[in-house]
Amino acid sequence: MNELIITPKTKVAEMLDAYPQLEDALIDIAPQFKKLKNPVLRKTIARVTTLGQAAIVGGVKVEEMVSKLREIIGQNNTTSIETENTTYNTEKPQWFKESLIAQTIDTREMLNAGEHPVHEVLSSIKKLNDSEILKIITPFIPAPLIDKTISLKYKHWLVEQSTDEYILYFTK
Repeated sequence: MNELIITPKTKVAEMLDAYPQLEDALIDIAPQFKKLKNPVLRKTIARVTTLGQAAIVGGVKVEEMVSKLREIIGQNNTTSIETENTTYNTEKPQWFKESLIAQTIDTREMLNAGEHPVHEVLSSIKKLNDSEILKIITPFIPAPLIDKTISLKYKHWLVEQSTDEYILYFTK
Protein backbone atom coordinates (compact mmCIF):
# COMPACT_ATOMS: atom_id res chain seq x y z
CA MET A 1 0.00 0.00 0.00
CA ASN A 2 1.36 3.42 -0.97
CA GLU A 3 1.80 5.97 1.77
CA LEU A 4 -0.36 9.06 1.21
CA ILE A 5 1.92 12.08 0.80
CA ILE A 6 0.18 15.17 2.17
CA THR A 7 0.12 18.12 -0.26
CA PRO A 8 -2.20 21.13 -0.72
CA LYS A 9 -4.10 19.07 -3.30
CA THR A 10 -4.79 16.19 -0.87
CA LYS A 11 -8.50 15.87 -0.07
CA VAL A 12 -9.28 16.37 3.63
CA ALA A 13 -11.29 13.12 3.89
CA GLU A 14 -8.58 11.15 2.08
CA MET A 15 -5.98 12.45 4.54
CA LEU A 16 -8.17 11.70 7.59
CA ASP A 17 -8.91 8.20 6.28
CA ALA A 18 -5.17 7.53 5.97
CA TYR A 19 -4.16 9.40 9.16
CA PRO A 20 -7.14 9.65 11.56
CA GLN A 21 -4.82 11.04 14.24
CA LEU A 22 -4.56 14.29 12.23
CA GLU A 23 -8.17 15.32 12.93
CA ASP A 24 -7.30 16.95 16.26
CA ALA A 25 -4.22 18.59 14.75
CA LEU A 26 -6.36 20.07 11.99
CA ILE A 27 -8.81 21.45 14.58
CA ASP A 28 -5.88 22.89 16.57
CA ILE A 29 -4.59 24.63 13.43
CA ALA A 30 -8.01 26.19 12.72
CA PRO A 31 -10.95 25.80 15.13
CA GLN A 32 -13.38 26.14 12.17
CA PHE A 33 -12.46 22.55 11.32
CA LYS A 34 -14.48 21.31 14.33
CA LYS A 35 -17.22 20.88 11.73
CA LEU A 36 -15.30 17.79 10.56
CA LYS A 37 -16.71 15.95 13.58
CA ASN A 38 -20.15 16.17 11.89
CA PRO A 39 -20.41 12.83 10.00
CA VAL A 40 -22.48 14.33 7.17
CA LEU A 41 -20.00 17.14 6.52
CA ARG A 42 -17.18 14.63 6.81
CA LYS A 43 -18.78 12.48 4.08
CA THR A 44 -19.65 15.40 1.81
CA ILE A 45 -17.56 18.56 2.09
CA ALA A 46 -14.39 16.82 3.31
CA ARG A 47 -14.48 14.47 0.29
CA VAL A 48 -14.29 17.35 -2.21
CA THR A 49 -12.21 19.87 -0.24
CA THR A 50 -8.45 19.95 -0.70
CA LEU A 51 -6.10 21.03 2.07
CA GLY A 52 -5.36 24.13 -0.02
CA GLN A 53 -9.06 25.03 0.00
CA ALA A 54 -9.35 24.13 3.70
CA ALA A 55 -6.50 26.52 4.49
CA ILE A 56 -8.48 29.33 2.86
CA VAL A 57 -11.57 28.40 4.87
CA GLY A 58 -9.48 28.25 8.07
CA GLY A 59 -7.67 31.50 7.32
CA VAL A 60 -4.24 29.86 7.61
CA LYS A 61 -1.27 29.61 5.27
CA VAL A 62 -1.45 26.36 3.33
CA GLU A 63 2.32 25.88 3.50
CA GLU A 64 2.31 26.09 7.30
CA MET A 65 -0.72 23.80 7.63
CA VAL A 66 0.70 21.12 5.31
CA SER A 67 4.14 21.33 6.97
CA LYS A 68 2.62 20.89 10.44
CA LEU A 69 0.47 17.90 9.35
CA ARG A 70 3.43 16.27 7.57
CA GLU A 71 5.64 16.81 10.62
CA ILE A 72 3.13 15.04 12.90
CA ILE A 73 3.13 11.89 10.76
CA GLY A 74 6.85 11.97 10.05
CA GLN A 75 6.79 12.97 6.39
CA ASN A 76 9.82 14.98 5.37
CA ASN A 77 9.07 18.64 4.88
CA THR A 78 9.77 19.95 1.43
CA THR A 79 11.35 23.32 0.90
CA SER A 80 8.55 24.37 -1.41
CA ILE A 81 4.99 23.17 -1.48
CA GLU A 82 2.85 23.34 -4.59
CA THR A 83 -0.06 25.66 -3.87
CA GLU A 84 -3.28 26.19 -5.72
CA ASN A 85 -3.05 29.54 -7.47
CA THR A 86 -6.66 30.51 -7.08
CA THR A 87 -7.48 34.15 -6.45
CA TYR A 88 -10.89 35.05 -5.11
CA ASN A 89 -12.38 38.38 -6.13
CA THR A 90 -12.91 40.54 -3.05
CA GLU A 91 -13.16 43.88 -4.91
CA LYS A 92 -16.63 45.16 -5.82
CA PRO A 93 -17.02 44.31 -9.52
CA GLN A 94 -18.52 46.49 -12.26
CA TRP A 95 -21.29 43.95 -12.85
CA PHE A 96 -22.68 44.17 -9.31
CA LYS A 97 -25.94 46.02 -8.74
CA GLU A 98 -28.12 45.23 -5.71
CA SER A 99 -31.25 45.44 -7.92
CA LEU A 100 -29.99 42.53 -10.09
CA ILE A 101 -30.04 39.98 -7.23
CA ALA A 102 -32.50 37.35 -8.47
CA GLN A 103 -32.24 34.91 -5.54
CA THR A 104 -30.64 34.61 -2.10
CA ILE A 105 -29.61 31.28 -0.55
CA ASP A 106 -28.60 31.16 3.11
CA THR A 107 -26.48 28.00 3.39
CA ARG A 108 -26.13 28.23 7.19
CA GLU A 109 -29.45 26.49 7.85
CA MET A 110 -28.67 23.73 5.34
CA LEU A 111 -25.20 23.15 6.80
CA ASN A 112 -26.55 23.09 10.37
CA ALA A 113 -29.08 20.46 9.23
CA GLY A 114 -26.21 18.41 7.81
CA GLU A 115 -27.13 19.13 4.19
CA HIS A 116 -24.60 19.91 1.48
CA PRO A 117 -25.76 23.07 -0.40
CA VAL A 118 -23.37 22.92 -3.36
CA HIS A 119 -25.85 21.24 -5.72
CA GLU A 120 -28.64 23.71 -4.93
CA VAL A 121 -26.23 26.63 -5.40
CA LEU A 122 -24.86 25.32 -8.72
CA SER A 123 -28.38 24.60 -9.95
CA SER A 124 -29.47 28.14 -9.07
CA ILE A 125 -26.41 29.68 -10.76
CA LYS A 126 -27.16 27.79 -13.97
CA LYS A 127 -30.73 29.19 -14.00
CA LEU A 128 -29.56 32.83 -13.86
CA ASN A 129 -30.36 35.08 -16.80
CA ASP A 130 -27.48 37.06 -18.27
CA SER A 131 -27.28 40.01 -15.87
CA GLU A 132 -28.92 38.37 -12.83
CA ILE A 133 -27.00 37.77 -9.61
CA LEU A 134 -27.24 34.94 -7.09
CA LYS A 135 -26.48 35.91 -3.47
CA ILE A 136 -25.15 33.22 -1.12
CA ILE A 137 -24.78 33.63 2.66
CA THR A 138 -22.30 31.21 4.22
CA PRO A 139 -20.48 30.78 7.57
CA PHE A 140 -17.08 30.22 5.90
CA ILE A 141 -15.34 30.76 2.57
CA PRO A 142 -16.68 27.90 0.44
CA ALA A 143 -13.45 27.40 -1.52
CA PRO A 144 -14.55 24.22 -3.37
CA LEU A 145 -17.75 25.94 -4.55
CA ILE A 146 -15.91 29.05 -5.74
CA ASP A 147 -13.29 26.92 -7.50
CA LYS A 148 -16.07 24.96 -9.25
CA THR A 149 -17.84 28.14 -10.41
CA ILE A 150 -14.54 29.58 -11.69
CA SER A 151 -14.00 26.39 -13.71
CA LEU A 152 -17.51 26.82 -15.15
CA LYS A 153 -16.62 30.44 -16.12
CA TYR A 154 -18.99 32.17 -13.68
CA LYS A 155 -17.96 35.45 -12.08
CA HIS A 156 -17.99 35.89 -8.31
CA TRP A 157 -17.51 38.50 -5.62
CA LEU A 158 -16.67 37.45 -2.05
CA VAL A 159 -17.46 39.80 0.84
CA GLU A 160 -16.39 39.06 4.41
CA GLN A 161 -19.09 40.34 6.74
CA SER A 162 -17.46 38.85 9.87
CA THR A 163 -15.27 35.85 10.75
CA ASP A 164 -18.30 33.57 10.50
CA GLU A 165 -20.37 35.22 7.79
CA TYR A 166 -19.47 35.64 4.14
CA ILE A 167 -21.59 36.86 1.25
CA LEU A 168 -20.89 35.48 -2.20
CA TYR A 169 -22.36 36.92 -5.36
CA PHE A 170 -22.35 34.97 -8.63
CA THR A 171 -23.24 35.98 -12.17
CA LYS A 172 -22.72 34.61 -15.68
